[in-house]
Amino acid sequence: MKRAIGLFTIILALGAVAPARAEDLSKGEYVARASDCLVCHTMPGGRPYAGGLKMNTPVGAIFATNITPDADTGIGKYGFEDFDRAVRQGTRRDGSRLYPAMPYPSYARVSDEDMRALFDFFMKEVRPVKQTNTPNEISGVYAARWPLGLWNWIGGGGAFKPNPDFDAEWNRGAYLVQGPGHCGACHTPRGWAFQEKGLDEKSGAFLAGGALDNWSAPNLRGDLNTGLGRWSEEEIFDYLKKGFNRFGAAFGTMRDVVTYSTKHLSDADVKAMAKYLKSLSPSIDRTASVWVYNNETAEALNARKFTAPGAATYLRQCASCHGADGKGGGALPALAGNPAILDPDPTSLLNIVLNGAAPLDGETGDMDWMPQFRTFLSDRDIAEVVTFIRSGWGNRASAATPAQAQVLRKTTGALESAQIFHMR
Repeated sequence: MKRAIGLFTIILALGAVAPARAEDLSKGEYVARASDCLVCHTMPGGRPYAGGLKMNTPVGAIFATNITPDADTGIGKYGFEDFDRAVRQGTRRDGSRLYPAMPYPSYARVSDEDMRALFDFFMKEVRPVKQTNTPNEISGVYAARWPLGLWNWIGGGGAFKPNPDFDAEWNRGAYLVQGPGHCGACHTPRGWAFQEKGLDEKSGAFLAGGALDNWSAPNLRGDLNTGLGRWSEEEIFDYLKKGFNRFGAAFGTMRDVVTYSTKHLSDADVKAMAKYLKSLSPSIDRTASVWVYNNETAEALNARKFTAPGAATYLRQCASCHGADGKGGGALPALAGNPAILDPDPTSLLNIVLNGAAPLDGETGDMDWMPQFRTFLSDRDIAEVVTFIRSGWGNRASAATPAQAQVLRKTTGALESAQIFHMR
């Protein structure tokens, strides 16, 4: 699992909103950006890479560790072999095993050259921070780490092997998606032992969508409606670089991925990732007919015909941003035909309506700030408006229930409680 914040998307404002130019980054910092190390290992109001961020898992809460080069509380005493074994094999310097909240099955694919550069970055460029690691909140049999050796045998990864059937650009994209980017850690469904069901394109489950701490990470395969089948390579590129395109906008933890990882990568690398993702075959709705826009929903809303449950709530609370036509605009995501809306699992949409969504890049303008409605709408109201969205404008997704909204209300918190802060 990449990371789970549960309550809200944390905005990690680094002072300057503009992305660092790829050519200005050291080799190691570039690999760290590609690997998204900063977001997982930095807590709200904390120092970069000093750990402390809480990550919820099915067996309890895990807290990210201090990976600054502090000798006492961080990784300052690690040699390269220690560092390499921890990152790519999930084994710490003292021999204890890491929980797979650390995506080492993906990092196993990181090249030797990139690992050397990453180690140099942490040891020479990251500022040491003396901060003791927070104990994990895992008890009972799940606290034992020795069974993780068996887990590694079931779900562990291996070195990246270029596919000779594809060109260098495709293979570069495959490497970034499978390895440093560890996209599968969130977007691949999990098996009985919480292992990823696939680690590369050889498995139809790879990147077919996965549940992650009160979010549903979308399908990234070529499915026409629930995946990227209708997206061009250019539109995938725009999404990874800007966080939105005509189909929708990044939400949940993906906003941080864009803000602190993909938008800092070179155009060539992001294009390679887009090429690789676009090549993945459909997995879920192979026989589905392509989504087609239906104007009846917009006509009914404009005529103030509220026969469908949730219609009046949508017009009153949502239409000013997303439009009566459901098409949004700019960074305001479209709801009509949006793959995240058509996801078989309504969890993400319920979460966003309940708790809001942070603006990209830490900006506070109106263009991409989603307010929270937990204090204004009941569980029934939220379920009805979510169902209305998932069934309007030609959308054909399953209904949401008040019980689902109630569970999320109890297990998540509103965005307004988040700290918007600057890294020091």
